[in-house]
Amino acid sequence: MALPELDRKRLPHHIAIIMDGNGRWAQKHGLSRAAGHEAGMKSVKAIIRACRELGSIEVLTLYAFSTENWRRSKTEVGTLFRLLSKYVALELDNLHKEEVRITAMGRLDDLPSRAQEDLRHAVELTASNKAMTVNVALNYGAHAELADAARAVARDAKLGMLEPESIDESCFSRYLYLPDLPDPDLLIRTGGEMRLSNFMLWQLSYAELVFSRVLWPDFRKRHLYLAIAEFQSRKRRFGGR
Repeated sequence: MALPELDRKRLPHHIAIIMDGNGRWAQKHGLSRAAGHEAGMKSVKAIIRACRELGSIEVLTLYAFSTENWRRSKTEVGTLFRLLSKYVALELDNLHKEEVRITAMGRLDDLPSRAQEDLRHAVELTASNKAMTVNVALNYGAHAELADAARAVARDAKLGMLEPESIDESCFSRYLYLPDLPDPDLLIRTGGEMRLSNFMLWQLSYAELVFSRVLWPDFRKRHLYLAIAEFQSRKRRFGGR
C-alpha cells in the first residue's frame, strides 16, 4: 500500500509519541506481556528510522516509562528496564553513526543503577550529534516535572538569584527537564485511548493531537505518515483566528 503524500516543507519539527498497546497486543496474540514489550522495541527502531528518512524531524520524544508505571508488577518493571539495556546494547552504535543524539527526561536518579549507567553512556556518547534528537521519557510524569520546576524556582528565589516579579511563562519553562528542546508540534498516541496520561502537559499546550487505534507493536512507517498527513491537514492557530 502506497504511503500518504507528505509536504516535506511542513513536517513537524518535534513529534512526541505515547507508545500504548504492548500488553493488549500480547494478549491478542496469546503471548506474555514481556513479549509485547519486546515487540514494541521493534516499532521504536522502525519509527526512528522513518523519522531519519524524512530528514526534517528534529526531535522524537518517546514516552517509555511513567512515574505511575512503578505500580506494575516487579517482573514487568524489571523486563522493561532489561529491554532498555538490550536496546542500547544493540542499537546505540548505529544511532551514533547516524548522528542521532540521545537525551532523557524524568526523575532519572530513581531508575535502577544499570539503566542509569546505560542511559548516561548513550547520552554522553551522542551528545555532539546533530542529525536528530531521540528523547526518552523515563520515570516521567508531567505533574512531577512541574513540581520539580516549581521547587527549583522557589530555591533560586530564596537564594536571591531570581526576582519573583520576573517569573513568567518563559522564565518558568527554563526550569523544565529539557528546556532547550522545542515544544512538540504533534503528539501521537497509539492503542486507541484518547487521553494524555500525565505526559508533557506544559509543552503540549498547542500541539496537534492524533490518536491511532493501532497497537504500538504494529505501528510502522505507514502509520507515522498517516499521523503526519493528519497533522498537515489542520490549520494551526495557536489561539488566534
